[in-house]
Amino acid sequence: MTGQSASPWPELSYGAWADTRATVHLWTQVVGKIRLEQTPWLNHSWHVPLYLTASGLTTSPIPYGARSFEIAFDFIEHSLDVAVSDGAHRRFPLRPETVANFYERVMSALAELGLAIAINENPCEIAGAIPFSQDDKHNSYDREYIRRFWDVLVQSDRVLKRFRTRFIGKTSPVHFFWGSFDLAVTRFSGRSAPPFSGKTPGVPIGVMREAYSHEVSSAGFWPGGNGTDYPAFYSYAYPKPEGLQTSAVLPDGAFFDDRLGEFLLPYDAVRRAADPDALLLAFLQATYEAAAESAHWNRAALECSQGIPGVPRKT
Repeated sequence: MTGQSASPWPELSYGAWADTRATVHLWTQVVGKIRLEQTPWLNHSWHVPLYLTASGLTTSPIPYGARSFEIAFDFIEHSLDVAVSDGAHRRFPLRPETVANFYERVMSALAELGLAIAINENPCEIAGAIPFSQDDKHNSYDREYIRRFWDVLVQSDRVLKRFRTRFIGKTSPVHFFWGSFDLAVTRFSGRSAPPFSGKTPGVPIGVMREAYSHEVSSAGFWPGGNGTDYPAFYSYAYPKPEGLQTSAVLPDGAFFDDRLGEFLLPYDAVRRAADPDALLLAFLQATYEAAAESAHWNRAALECSQGIPGVPRKT
């Protein structure tokens, strides 16, 4: 399947592609950990995510001595591409294969390109995970559902980027975290937060404390997993302010999940809406406002009107 899905917001049944989702999640961790190993630390782990391209996900350029290289998933042609700034290049197809085989192919390609890099083989944010080189369990790659997933990321990225323009305070890029396998954008109040005390499988507490060193309102798209067997848009605040879940005026279909401590809007509610963009933007705005109001953010100093292409903001 090389063409775009019939709908820009295609059906994405979790059960139909759960095995592929789990496998590709681990593949992105292999690639993401290569970027992690080579890239200087940036606040809130912003040096590790992947970014959307016109055809998939990329590391962006990664430094290696005087050279740079980039690793990109192409979910249209179904290939993995490794390109080096000196013109060297390797490409291999994405196909059903074990994580162990994928890991070996990626590391062999790096070695052939003169990139001697070793990574921590233990996956992050997955309880009971198997080291990459030993994982013969996960081996699925369904092209049709990968393309559907990619189409959802394209639409989600577009709307999240519109939402991002409404904020002039500190905000993250819209980026794809391979640890949690989600597309996210985060806003900051400008105030520091209490030390993070939770536990995340495979992630040192120091990393989590640095990631959540300041107050945030974060939102994004998550394809499901870890007990939530449906894709959804989410929004949460850290630290969670008192009264958060009761202060939001949510659009139809959205709710607060007590187990996760987050607002959720099931993806199916968006794709079936008469105006998916409007419903998603309403969810993002309502849950941000609930977080900002409950935590007493200085909204007047942090917010602005939505950006318009080619029109500078008035100052």
